[in-house]
Amino acid sequence: MGVKQALKSLDAFPRAEEHLLQKTQSGALVSVVGLLIMATLFVHELRYYLTTYTVHQMSADLKRGETLPIHINMTFPALPCDVLSVDAIDMSGNHEVDLDTNIWKLRLNSHGHIIGTEYVSDLVEKEHSHKHEPWPDDGKDHHDNKDKEVHPQGAFDQAAEDLIKRVKHAIANGEGCRVFGVLDVQRVAGNFHISVHGLNIFAAQMIFEGSRNVNVSHIIHDLSFGPKYPGIHNPLDGTDRILHDTSGTFKYYIKIVPTEYRYISKEVLPTNQFSVTEYFSPMKQFDRTWPAVYFLYDLSPITVTIKEERRSFLHFITRLCAVLGGTFALTGMLDRWMYRFVEALTAKPHARSVLR
Repeated sequence: MGVKQALKSLDAFPRAEEHLLQKTQSGALVSVVGLLIMATLFVHELRYYLTTYTVHQMSADLKRGETLPIHINMTFPALPCDVLSVDAIDMSGNHEVDLDTNIWKLRLNSHGHIIGTEYVSDLVEKEHSHKHEPWPDDGKDHHDNKDKEVHPQGAFDQAAEDLIKRVKHAIANGEGCRVFGVLDVQRVAGNFHISVHGLNIFAAQMIFEGSRNVNVSHIIHDLSFGPKYPGIHNPLDGTDRILHDTSGTFKYYIKIVPTEYRYISKEVLPTNQFSVTEYFSPMKQFDRTWPAVYFLYDLSPITVTIKEERRSFLHFITRLCAVLGGTFALTGMLDRWMYRFVEALTAKPHARSVLR
């Protein structure tokens, strides 16, 4: 018996007799409120436990010999598709024309509605693939090589004349062009650009009557260097640069950071994120270059690994016990205070009636 009595003395949850328990309306109200609070906190803690969080790690980039996907989706509201070409140059200045590309050009009317499509199967359009352009900063005119090819003929062929008429008609009708698709380039520093450089100098002069009349206003709907992962932010998405009564060259200097996103399911998504700065160079009266939109990119030697992780079950149980236990204790204290307050209010009138 002594041992049983000793164990009973350790009971932290003593039970009162049923007839000694008093149930009140205030206690019922506090109990309902407490249960609602505990249920809300339980749902919140459960959602917190089931959601994942990310951990960032950095290491040296060891990838070699892979390609870099460039996803493009841009609109040029003031230039028809017939004059736009897409080109890319690697860090040595050589054109990369033997790449797997999937580029589309959509003709847009003055209201932005699609009126025609064109598929570009090569990095440089087939009719322009033999005409190369030097690096944007070398100070040379991109049409110099074309003078030697066209000038001896002394005249345009019928196809060139038809092109000029068609482009002039498109410009008069306010046609624009949307360029979208994917470029797969070598994983080295370089640039890609969208411009009117595919035209020879005589056709360009007859169409635009000078480089200062080439309006390279553009809207970047999407520019990325790989698939998107949760939480990624591409800083150029939604960028619009509209020119009025001026022209010039836009240059976007991009720093690409190789990234791996590891899902909670252990699936790995290789991609890239980037930062960017931009520069606009207005055309001057005697400039021999022609306006364009350049994207000059370089790769960081550091790769970022983003891992999805989930909180441990013990962490969930600990937080759950803390919030539920704290709510239970708080509602118990509130019940006692309310009971004493109501008791004090009812006791005073009763005492006065006894004195009378």
